[in-house]
Amino acid sequence: MPRRIIDFQYQGAASPPMDGYFDKVIKYIPSDVVAAWLLVTSLIKSDNTIDQATVSWIAFAFVLVFTFFWMRWQTTKENTKTPHYSQTVIATIAFAVWAFALGAPFAYYDFYRPTYGSLALIGFTLVAPLLGGYFPAGNPPPVAPNPPSTSGPQ
Repeated sequence: MPRRIIDFQYQGAASPPMDGYFDKVIKYIPSDVVAAWLLVTSLIKSDNTIDQATVSWIAFAFVLVFTFFWMRWQTTKENTKTPHYSQTVIATIAFAVWAFALGAPFAYYDFYRPTYGSLALIGFTLVAPLLGGYFPAGNPPPVAPNPPSTSGPQ
């Protein structure tokens, strides 16, 4: 399954069907980045000789920026399409919500409660596929212009 969300289709075109709600849920979650984030946070927590809160925030900022460019590339590489910017932005926000749900770097502060992260994750996962339709997807493929009429004036 390609990573790019298919959210428009030309009539009569032999193109793949548009993605439904559950396809969008899967494609908006940057699972590869979340898996890497789990490894990063485990490494940070295992080292007691560093300022874990500071290193966690630096790592979070780096991975957040990385997620944007990674998803931009992921939505561009298939068929040399233009980037799907709404998917890129929503997936970047999805990473931030997943990081909040998993704890680090937010868990180092008193305001954080795991319940808040879980509720944010549930809410975002339910709402994100509905948001994609409100933002432009990028440029749709060009449509061939109608050929000029060969018949003269009527």
